[in-house]
Parts: sequence; structure tokens; C-alpha cells
Amino acid sequence: MEFVERRSGISLWRQIADQIRIAISNGEFDESGALPGELALARRFEVNRHTVRSAIASLAREGVLRVEQGRGTFIARHTKLQYPIGRRTRFSAGLAGQIKSRGGFLKSHVTEAATGHVSRALELEPGAPVLRLERVSSADGVPVSRGISWFDAERFPDFANRYESRKSITAVLNSYDIEDYVRISTRISAHHADPATLDDLKLSPGAITLRTEAVNAEVAGRRLEYSHTFFAADRIELDIDHQAGTALP
Repeated sequence: MEFVERRSGISLWRQIADQIRIAISNGEFDESGALPGELALARRFEVNRHTVRSAIASLAREGVLRVEQGRGTFIARHTKLQYPIGRRTRFSAGLAGQIKSRGGFLKSHVTEAATGHVSRALELEPGAPVLRLERVSSADGVPVSRGISWFDAERFPDFANRYESRKSITAVLNSYDIEDYVRISTRISAHHADPATLDDLKLSPGAITLRTEAVNAEVAGRRLEYSHTFFAADRIELDIDHQAGTALP
């Protein structure tokens, strides 16, 4: 772990929480999973114990740490879900064998004018009408991803209504006689969760998300979907399936 920066514009407790996350990922704690005490951490980061306590409380709310009264703070060990990124990535199939149940809901939908980025991804004219869907997906009752997708509104005029009844992008596309589709590009980046993602995934400020920016198309090449998906980094890992031919520009 490193010392925090006092003039970075990022609160000290958030920086400490991030450093603890990194340390956990790097396996820097012993097999007991115990963190150093508040006083030791305060000395290490050159902050007061209240700041350390705020960082620990944030990670405990997310389930990263476990605070045991009279014993100390421990890593809440759990197995992350492995989510494959391949040419035919599907949420249900990707988590098959790892969870007992999947769920989710459509948070909102709206028809809007395609911005330059969306129009290029879908190969539409700038300003063309597109349907914007926002949805949250869960695994065994725990929210793991927040997705924003755009579709050609003229080609799929009642996509949102069909999604409400079918609860699946693949099932909706099948209803439009699109039997198969593939992912033709994926970009992956890491970010602090924005307010909407914090709320949807039940995370604490400072939580890290993995964002995928992807384009799906029919096998013949016609663009179908442009999406941003935010995964809770403490709950899920992205597994790049090279044999499936995923493109990572």
C-alpha cells in the first residue's frame, strides 16, 4: 500500500479504501485474512483513526471486509463469479453452473436521437432515433451488473415492451427472427462507480466497477446493439475467451 495524496481532490478515506482493495487483490495479507488494526493503518497512511474507520466501514458495507467486535477486521472471503467475454457472450449462459438463480429488471427505456458515438457504433445516421434501455442484472439475489444498451428504434419499434415480457435481449431478438448474433468488439476499463451505478448495484462510494463497451451484430455483419455494462469488480471477474474470437480494439 502507498501513502495517500492530500491534494488529489479525492477524499482520504476513499484513497485508503482503494489501497486496501488493491492489497487484497495482490494477496498482501496473511492466511488469517486479518487486517492491521486501526491504529496501525492510521500510522501507515498518516491519517487519523476516524478516516481509517470510514474506509473500513465503506468496504464492510459492500461485503469486502468483515468487522468482528473485539476481534478486528477481516477479509470477507468469497468466490468471485467468472463472466466470459466471447463472440457469443450471454448473461445466463456465462454464469451457468456458478449460480442458482438469475434475475434483473428493466430500469428505464426511452427513444432518443443517436449521438455521434452511438450512431457510429450502430452504423446509423447521426440523430437517427434509437431506443435506450437501462437494466440491472442479479445473481442469486445480488446485483452484479448495470447495463445501458442502444438499438435502432425504427427497426425494433416495440423492443422495450417485448423485453418486459421476455426478460432477455436474446429472446427479444429471436422474436424479430434474428436467430443468432455475435460480439464484434469489446473494450474493458475500470472506473469508480458513478452515483447511478452505486445505487443500482448497492455499492458504497469509492467502489470500483469494470466497464465493457461492446457492439453486437448479426452473423452477416449488420449492427444490432451498442452497450455499456458496469460490473461490480468485487463480485465478478471478466474472463476473455480468446478461442471464441473476441475482438478487443
